Amino acid sequence: MSKRTEQAAGPRTAGPETTGATPATPQTSLELSRRRLLGTVGAAGAAGLVVGGAGAAIGVSATEPEQDAAKSVTTIGSTEVAFRPARARHQAGITTPLQATGHLVAFDLAPGAGRKEAAALLRRWSRTAEELMAGRAPAADTGVALDAGPSSLTVTFGFGHSFFGRTGLTARRPVQLDPLPDFSADALDPKRSNGDLWVQIGADDALVAFHALRALQKDAADSARLRWQMNGFNRTPGATARPMTARNLMGQLDGTNNPKPSDKDFDERIFVGRDAGQEWMRGGSYAVVRRIRMLLDDWEKRSRHEQERVIGRRKDDGAPLTGGSETTPMRLDATGPDGLPVIPSNAHARIAAPESNQGAAMLRRPFSFHDGYREDGAPDAGLLFVCWQADPLRAFTQVQRKLDRGDALSPFLRHEASGLFAVPPAAEPGGYVGRPLLEG
Repeated sequence: MSKRTEQAAGPRTAGPETTGATPATPQTSLELSRRRLLGTVGAAGAAGLVVGGAGAAIGVSATEPEQDAAKSVTTIGSTEVAFRPARARHQAGITTPLQATGHLVAFDLAPGAGRKEAAALLRRWSRTAEELMAGRAPAADTGVALDAGPSSLTVTFGFGHSFFGRTGLTARRPVQLDPLPDFSADALDPKRSNGDLWVQIGADDALVAFHALRALQKDAADSARLRWQMNGFNRTPGATARPMTARNLMGQLDGTNNPKPSDKDFDERIFVGRDAGQEWMRGGSYAVVRRIRMLLDDWEKRSRHEQERVIGRRKDDGAPLTGGSETTPMRLDATGPDGLPVIPSNAHARIAAPESNQGAAMLRRPFSFHDGYREDGAPDAGLLFVCWQADPLRAFTQVQRKLDRGDALSPFLRHEASGLFAVPPAAEPGGYVGRPLLEG
C-alpha cells in the first residue's frame, strides 16, 4: 500500500503519523487525564472503518477494508493522528479512516477583521488543534474530555470563496473555487451554505469531538462568527466482527468504489499538484460539502427489488446486479433475457461510475445525520456529504451534472446546503495552516 498518505491503511499504534498512547511524563494533571487510555474491557473487535457518499455518488471507501488493521475496543481512545504528518503534505481528516462522530462548521470573519486577524486566528486554531490531536488539553481547558485519549481526533481547515475578498487576497484565489453551478435538485439554504472559513472535526469519541469544537469556537473570539454547524455520525469502530463497508441510512452498503491510496493516480486525482498555478495549495485539496436529506419514508416504501434497481447493486452484500461480490466490477454492457441492461440505464451506480464520467473520481468521506423530525413527522436525516478532489470542476461538478440529468436516486434526495472550500496543505514545522497564503 502507498506510503504517500497518512494513516491510509487504518489506525496504527505506532508510526510517524499515528502513534500509540504510551504516555510521556505529563506536564499537567489535565494532560495526564487527557492522554489516559480508555478503561474499556472486552473482547477485541475489528473496526469497520469506511467512507461513503450520496447524492454526488453514493458511497465508496477511502481505505481498503481487507487491508485495514483491526482496532481493538481497548485502543479506540488511544489512537492518535498527527497534526503535522511526517510523510504527507496534506492535512489530517482527508485520507484518515472515517471516525464515529463529526462536526462540520463554517465561520465568517467578523466585521472589520481582515488578513492580519485571519492569520492570528489560524495561528491559534493550529496550536489548539495540534494540542488536542495529541491528546493534550489546551490552556483554560473546559475538562469536557478528561479521561479520554486522542480518539483519532482530526481537525481540518479550509477557506471559502469569500475569504479571499475579506482578506485582500482576491488575486490569489484559485479558479477551482469559482462557485458551483446550480443543479435542478438544489433547494439550498444560503444561511447553511458557504462561509469564509470551514472546519471539519472527526473523532471516535463524541465528547472528544465536542471538546475540539468548543475549544475552536472559543479561539475564534471576536475574530470570526459562527455561520453554520452540522453534526454527524458513522458506525463506531469495533461494531462489526471484521472490517467491512458500512451502511448508510437507506440501508445500502456505502463504500465500494472510491479511489484508493494504493491507486497509482490517487494523488493526482485528490491532491493539488505543482502545475496548478497556486504554490500555496500544492499538496492541498478541494472539499465539496453538501447537506443531503434522504426521503426515508418514501424510500422505505419501495420493495427491496426496487431499491436494488435504483442503486444498481444488491442490498445484502453490495455486489453489482450483474453478479459477483461487492468488489466485482460492474458489467455495464450486460443485458437480461428481455434485452434490457441488467443494471438499469438510470441506476445510481451506473451514472456515478468513473467509466460513465470520463474517469472523473472524487474521494467521498461523509457523515450521516439525524436532526430530529419535521412537522410532517418525516425524519430530518440523511448525509453530510464531503468529497475531496484536486479540481471540483473535473470531479464533483462533472459527476453531479450527469446525476442531475436522470439519476434514479434523485427523487429520494434533497440537497439543502452546499459549500466549496480550498483546504491547504498541512502546517509546516513551526507554522500554521494557511501561512504560505496569508504571509506569502
